[in-house]
Amino acid sequence: MKTVGIGFLGCGNIGCGVYRLLEQQRAQMEENEGISFDVRQILVRSTGKRRGADIPDSLLTTCAQDVLADPEIAIVMEFMGGEQPAASYMMRALEAGKTVVTANKMALATHWNELIRAAREHGAGLYFEASVCGAIPIIRAMCDSLQANRISSVTGIINGTTNYILSRMSSEGASYQAALSEAQRLGLAEPDPTADVEGFDAAYKLSILSSLAFHRHVPVESVYREGISGVTPEDVQFGREFGLTLKLLAVAKEENGRIQARVHPAFVPDSHPLASVGGAFNAVYVSGHACGEMMFYGRGAGDMPTASALVSDLTMAAKEKSHRLPAVFGDAEDIADDWTCVHFVRMLATDEPGVLSELAGLFARHGVSIASMVQKGERDAQGRVQIVFLTHRASECAVRAAISEMDEALGVQVSIIRVEKD
Repeated sequence: MKTVGIGFLGCGNIGCGVYRLLEQQRAQMEENEGISFDVRQILVRSTGKRRGADIPDSLLTTCAQDVLADPEIAIVMEFMGGEQPAASYMMRALEAGKTVVTANKMALATHWNELIRAAREHGAGLYFEASVCGAIPIIRAMCDSLQANRISSVTGIINGTTNYILSRMSSEGASYQAALSEAQRLGLAEPDPTADVEGFDAAYKLSILSSLAFHRHVPVESVYREGISGVTPEDVQFGREFGLTLKLLAVAKEENGRIQARVHPAFVPDSHPLASVGGAFNAVYVSGHACGEMMFYGRGAGDMPTASALVSDLTMAAKEKSHRLPAVFGDAEDIADDWTCVHFVRMLATDEPGVLSELAGLFARHGVSIASMVQKGERDAQGRVQIVFLTHRASECAVRAAISEMDEALGVQVSIIRVEKD
């Protein structure tokens, strides 16, 4: 029986979930894998805090060095979250030749090159399946199962909080604020939900996914990011009338050698597999030249789903004689700042003869053609009516340029939402 010493950095909900899972599955893992895991030290802020697992006090320490310098600890599991001090602790562990297992998408995305370099130079492993989509094995698939493919696109619902909010807005007509409040009540959203609802969480995850998909590092700073706080029930409802469902999408594509990496609200056709992903679930839709199209679906957050992915990585790390690092070669040099897609545009237009033709002409001058248009409701106090239209596939910059040139005498933009049909 092989015994592997492990240390924890942090022991909140995720760390306690991992500890419980290791205890529950100990006999099975010893029988199936021939490995016994010995938790030797657990770094915590306070040793007196009540925890969600029955952990002996003798394992707890408030000194990081007790974990990072213990020669009997071969694998360090990081559960602290946030960028620092998690990133620096992981660096120290790797530089000491210790393998790191983490779910920390923020530290990984913002310190990708340093962490990979430290692991390579010191012969250590770096495992991060749980950093994207919890229990869904998308990282393993990208690194192993899909290596024979040229991935052309990765499109995902990779933040459960925003998916829950948009699902409530779609199914019940709830306002953004009401759906957010319900998500907070259920523990799906933090008291300060900014990281989720403004797309930061999804951007960190997309940086990781797109780097693995295209084998070039896509810095998180290069990911276009737009959140859902401006979405209204009217946007959701009008989209449904066009046969569209609204999601916060993470989109990574490689077209003509250029990489797109963007997080923003987007409609997908009701027939698209991602349209049916409701509640707090996650899904990633991948297109490769050999595998075709496939979707990975499941629980993307929570203590036990995340613990499942972490323990899977732990087991793999303990069995490997030589650790493999991601096949990512240098930084991406050509990241697109423009892309083409269908656009959903909602406006208040002056209700006078010839206005709609003038609007169509304005967009046409920028190379944007209108595919369909409807008028919604009655004239308001300013003599304007609400119109909603879908463009044919058009450049993002061209649509924005047309809107910026619009005379307020013709109309004013209310919202622009992309439509992803691929």
